[in-house]
Amino acid sequence: MNINLSNFNMKSLVKEAGSTISRVVQLTEEKLGTTERTEYDIHFQNLAERADVTKSWTEKIVRDTESVLIPNPQNRVEDYIFEKIEKTKPKRLSNLEHLALDMIEAGGDFGQDLPYGQALIKVGQAEQKLGQCEHDFIATSGICFTQPLRKFLEGEMKTISKERGLLETKRLDLDACKNRVKKARSMLGQQSAERDLRVAQAEFDRQAEITKLLLDGISTSQASHLRHLHAFVQTQVRYYKQCGDVMDQLQRELANLGGPTPYTPIDLLDATKSSAAGGMGVGARNPGNNSQQKANQSMQLNVSTDQMQRARVLCSYDAKDHTELNLSANEVIFVTECSPVNEDYMYGKQGLMKGLVPRAFVEMLDEEQKDDY
Repeated sequence: MNINLSNFNMKSLVKEAGSTISRVVQLTEEKLGTTERTEYDIHFQNLAERADVTKSWTEKIVRDTESVLIPNPQNRVEDYIFEKIEKTKPKRLSNLEHLALDMIEAGGDFGQDLPYGQALIKVGQAEQKLGQCEHDFIATSGICFTQPLRKFLEGEMKTISKERGLLETKRLDLDACKNRVKKARSMLGQQSAERDLRVAQAEFDRQAEITKLLLDGISTSQASHLRHLHAFVQTQVRYYKQCGDVMDQLQRELANLGGPTPYTPIDLLDATKSSAAGGMGVGARNPGNNSQQKANQSMQLNVSTDQMQRARVLCSYDAKDHTELNLSANEVIFVTECSPVNEDYMYGKQGLMKGLVPRAFVEMLDEEQKDDY
């Protein structure tokens, strides 16, 4: 270890050590309540407490938001380092994009002319779009929400913490001067101590005003944070809307593929009703449209039992596909008409199971028969 003896000042070192020891003794006496302590006014204490709460919760919100946007902690650390050294963040594929590439490749190997291969490729392409939407969402959320909050923590809150630290030092100096005034024994020592006290009081008051102004500014910062929060919500709304549009398009494409087991779209009941209103009378008798018609009508999942009637199963029935219910002879189930009405099927509820039941296999129960069951 090299020591530059020419710049070594023993008196300065002893003075600093003595000052540190005196400060430690002063803080210990304050803890024990054996010495006078200048208290901050109530308004200042409330401002300081609000600043501490704001800092704590903002840090948690930033951490939690970043965890949602980038779940992998290693990737978060890597992005943080690249941001600090002011270099472009590495471009990495998301899990959705990895899944998309594998699905598209698998669909090509299985055969683009086969139903499964076609479906894999369609789903893979949709997952690629979702992955791009996710990239855009993460980037926009960082710009409009997490980065401004982090800038607030690293800028304004650090300045406030620094000024509060200076204020605490001024307070300790002020209390030390008050103690010296009390302990002064000579007239000359009394006058010198009182002069130091006036200087310390003025410096303390000036620093207190500076710190109070910074603490008052947190209200303005929170108003800015509210705007950033609104922008984050709008970004989320756009993101989920884009994802919903991608999935709706995917459902239509899968339904159009047809095949031995056609895809049944969900959450499209209103569109199904409007499209079926004009052509259901013909479609009910068209064998080519029968499976799609049954699939659409099996989507009546929001019908409660209060709106349904009881019916007895005349004989056992094995469901032909996933849209129908298996029935046992003499069991009682709830049924209602399909929307639009189907000549061959009714919508049924069997415990927690819901689906279509052949109209010819059930017998509606009147009020007297209901009491018997």
